[in-house]
Amino acid sequence: MVTYIYIALGGALGSLMRYLSMGYFSKIFGNQFPFSTLLVNVIGSLLIGIITGIGAHFVSFSPEIRALLVVGILGGFTTFSSFSLDIANLYSKGDYLFTIIYAVSSVVISLIAVFLGVAIVRLFAS
Repeated sequence: MVTYIYIALGGALGSLMRYLSMGYFSKIFGNQFPFSTLLVNVIGSLLIGIITGIGAHFVSFSPEIRALLVVGILGGFTTFSSFSLDIANLYSKGDYLFTIIYAVSSVVISLIAVFLGVAIVRLFAS
């Protein structure tokens, strides 16, 4: 139960961090290209790599702290970081074919799902 509380609190913090970061980056870069989203995704991916590396080589995080940091904060900040970590884990295990299949299918199917969702809403809005 404690882990769920950590995840919820971390998720709230990560979502707030995302909102503030995206607003800040939008002021700097404007909105013609989604630099804000790109930067948040890259920062989140960098942070999940750092946290995972620290956990593997320096500090043994408790399951609750790992859930707070990775699932909660970074999950709220960007789910792209989890996607990137999944790819890195598949690659590091030598599952190169699955790495490619997962990366390509995740991007392509997710994009199709977004367009499908918009089309469904448009269908019902008409």
